[in-house]
Amino acid sequence: MLNLHHLRLFRAVARDGTLTGAARALNISQSAVSTQVRALETALGQDLFERSGRSLVLTEAGRIALDHAEEIFRTAEDLTATLRSAETRRKVLRVGALATLSRNFQMAFLKPLLGRDDVEVVLRSGSQDSLLRGLDALALDVVLTNLVPPRDAASPYLVQRLDEQPVSLVGAPGRAPAPGAGIEGVLASHPLILPTPETALRAGFDALLDRLGIVPRIAAEADDMAMLRLLARADAGVAVIPPIVVDQELRAGRLVEFARLDEIRETFCAVTMRRRNPNPLLAQLLSPSSADS
Repeated sequence: MLNLHHLRLFRAVARDGTLTGAARALNISQSAVSTQVRALETALGQDLFERSGRSLVLTEAGRIALDHAEEIFRTAEDLTATLRSAETRRKVLRVGALATLSRNFQMAFLKPLLGRDDVEVVLRSGSQDSLLRGLDALALDVVLTNLVPPRDAASPYLVQRLDEQPVSLVGAPGRAPAPGAGIEGVLASHPLILPTPETALRAGFDALLDRLGIVPRIAAEADDMAMLRLLARADAGVAVIPPIVVDQELRAGRLVEFARLDEIRETFCAVTMRRRNPNPLLAQLLSPSSADS
């Protein structure tokens, strides 16, 4: 079994860079810190530090160990916060959201719980991999994403499709195409602001370009919907973006929807795991009938 006390001392040394500073911060002897860090290295079968002058520098194994240690102690902090909240009879929902996911969609999803005196929402953003690890570790109740995780017989995840949004060509009013220009005219005459190639939305758009025989002029690429929105507002080009992301700008007239890309959709999903004691707040946000089997 991994000794969490050893792991806590290792984290202190990694943060300070010296045994002396870590021992002082922990109010224990330097020899005790050194002995217990060596015990952790023995248990893991890896050297976690190497010397650089008077400092200790993490090895590659040490960097991996520190990443996992931070996640372990963050989970412990979440547990403490949860139990403290339980004492005050407040319910807590921990939501992980893909860092690039539309903020407007996230707010719409959480709206039924926002403003309730008996509910606290803890929202974390990150990469798909880190969020799914948080779900596995019970640090998160649900993950919101537009990247559907692969599912097979061994997959522990339950994927529920929450919404499907259209995708449009959106730009500043001054770029409005001539009547009858159509999608081809917009794509051929304006630089484009695109999602990055690894996104599902970009894959569908590239297939559309190939079918139309159009080689695009790319002004910018971004993996973050908020950045796509800002680039469109700055008139860097015409953005390929779900209208929900720029809803306020469209209603205010700062941006205009030039054309709807009917064959491209962005799908928003909630990823959960089958648990003996699921968070009851999820039932108020998720429709059981929408679960993918």
